[in-house]
Amino acid sequence: MTEADAEQLASLLAEEDRLVFSQFDHDTAWDLGSRLRAAALQGKLPVAIAIRRNGQCLFHAALPGSSADNDGWLLRKAAVVERYGHSSYFVGCKFRADGGDFDIDSRLDVAVFAAHGGAFPVICGTSGRIGTVAVSGLPQLEDHQFVVTHLEQFLLDSKQIPAR
Repeated sequence: MTEADAEQLASLLAEEDRLVFSQFDHDTAWDLGSRLRAAALQGKLPVAIAIRRNGQCLFHAALPGSSADNDGWLLRKAAVVERYGHSSYFVGCKFRADGGDFDIDSRLDVAVFAAHGGAFPVICGTSGRIGTVAVSGLPQLEDHQFVVTHLEQFLLDSKQIPAR
């Protein structure tokens, strides 16, 4: 693993440490999902969005330009977060940094798991990792950054994390 890989992985883990909900329920999922959808519409992004808690889909939106394939990607990325407890982008980067290929070295069914950016754990301070927020339709780094940017803004606006 290179120094750059180690720095990237540390940065991705720092996002997870920082982006923690004090509470998360059906209304929170709806509000967050609605904000993600509005931002994607404003940017004319061809994405699908899903928010899941304990295996239940609490929010789903498919925007113009997205397809049923994006829904499959949402599920596969979320499955990685649920299995590994970290963002799907972190998991893919970790495998590459260690000299591996997730699709081969994880020994998991690629029809069920995708370690590509765009799914992020929903972490609740009192309960830990309880779900996922995922976006599919952009290149994987852009999917990841879209989720992180808007998740952070949502948490700031709802005063669940302090401003930096």
